[in-house]
Amino acid sequence: MRRALADSTFLRVYVLLALALLLTFGLALLGLAMVDQVRREHHRERLADAPMRLLVEKLAELPRDEREAWLEHRAERLDMTPTLYPVDSLMLNYFDRTRLESGRVLVSFRGEHGWRLQRLLPGGDWLLEVDLAGLSEQQLRGLTELFGEWLSEVRGAERQQRLERVSGAGIPVTLTDRAPEGLDARQLSRLAEGEVVIRLLPGRWSMTMYLELPDSDEETSWLAIGPVQAFEPMPGALQLLLLMILLGVLAVIIYLIVRGVEARMARLEQAATRIAGGRLDTRVKVESGDFLGRLGMAFNGMATQVQSLLRAQQDMIRAVSHELRTPVARIRFAVQMVEDMTDDPAIRRQLEGIDGDIEELDGLIDEILTYARLGNESVNSMEMDTSLVDCRAMAERVIETLSPLHGHLRLELAGGEEVEISADPRYLQRALQNLVANACRHARSRVLIRLHSEPHLVRLDVEDDGPGVPVSERLEVFKPFARLDDSRTRSSGGYGLGLSIVQKVMTWHGGSVAVDDSPQLGGARFTLLLPRRPVTPA
Repeated sequence: MRRALADSTFLRVYVLLALALLLTFGLALLGLAMVDQVRREHHRERLADAPMRLLVEKLAELPRDEREAWLEHRAERLDMTPTLYPVDSLMLNYFDRTRLESGRVLVSFRGEHGWRLQRLLPGGDWLLEVDLAGLSEQQLRGLTELFGEWLSEVRGAERQQRLERVSGAGIPVTLTDRAPEGLDARQLSRLAEGEVVIRLLPGRWSMTMYLELPDSDEETSWLAIGPVQAFEPMPGALQLLLLMILLGVLAVIIYLIVRGVEARMARLEQAATRIAGGRLDTRVKVESGDFLGRLGMAFNGMATQVQSLLRAQQDMIRAVSHELRTPVARIRFAVQMVEDMTDDPAIRRQLEGIDGDIEELDGLIDEILTYARLGNESVNSMEMDTSLVDCRAMAERVIETLSPLHGHLRLELAGGEEVEISADPRYLQRALQNLVANACRHARSRVLIRLHSEPHLVRLDVEDDGPGVPVSERLEVFKPFARLDDSRTRSSGGYGLGLSIVQKVMTWHGGSVAVDDSPQLGGARFTLLLPRRPVTPA
């Protein structure tokens, strides 16, 4: 039962761990989605950075009263709606203001209304806000032409400086003196006519815009913007693989931790079982200072305290029993002297009653000493003087001893084959004699002993035709000083220790004792079960 309880506990632990893994899986999936969303927003900022930087650079060069007109002129060409706002007129939160002041572009998705881009102009007093429905070819061409116009306004070192200011954006912007490679003749012809050529790279999900810039000294430069790569979300298979790897690592780690805890708890359970079986010297090995280590230390302290208390209790019982023998012997001697000094029949009857009480007290002391001796030692520490015992001969000796004391009863040994067992003959006979004596105290007319030999054990049954033992009392009768009635008269007999001694003897031999109903006589049936073991040489 204890093992089933431990297994159910660990089953609940594994279920909780499985739920934790599922929760971890969901959180990891959400984390990957958030990472993908952050990557997507970063990609949008990189795409918007170069055009917005170009626009704010251009606006910064214009007088303030010409900026609105220039934006209106460019709005239709760029297929977007640019607007200038004073920074103080806008309600910006701390994070948006910080990002704008650091020179970054704010990209906001407005659902069906498209996108909104925001960037501060140099100086930080004005904010450029651009609304666009989506990315179109018209926007790409218009922005490329705007780049070309902006670079064509200057020559030499100043052009290179402007190029460097926008080349740090998310979209590569380069200016070369060689015609672009990979374009066909028609595309080169369109470039020569001043058109913007967009080259698609399907295999890479990207595009590049080209524009020819004529110089005054009859030299030609070519402006290349791109490649502008489309956002590539993390593949679902890769996400699933990463999640499975994460869960696998977590599962292995959790499994190793739980297995270690389970092994240590199993050792603790085994130690508790050994102590419950009477091996009070059992201790748990403390391996660490964690909560299981502290539990082990507390368990060892408890076991030491229990062992100490039991030893002190049994030592006290044994000492008291020994001390009682001296006054009992003096009383017996005094009674004998008084008996020799008088011939009065009444006094002699009283003296005989006193002598019977002394015999009963002497028997009780002997029972207490036997119980203390059996209970004071663990199963391992007691040395059994085992030999091959003839159970049938032993039962006959018990019947021969108890028959004269119970003349009104018929004590019988059922027929059968010879039964032999390796045991301590003195204590085994004491256990059987206690059972037969207990049966004689409660039987009406008959007590029967049966012997059974089985492959792995020997069974001894003692049956009577008395009232039997109620089911609710069958565990209580083996406790010390337990009796089914309150009588302490000599007619009922017994001290409440006989069956406890039987149980101690059986535990010492590795066997057990049980009680149920006798199917033949109708009273109680006490059963001794002894495992077969090799004979220990004398």
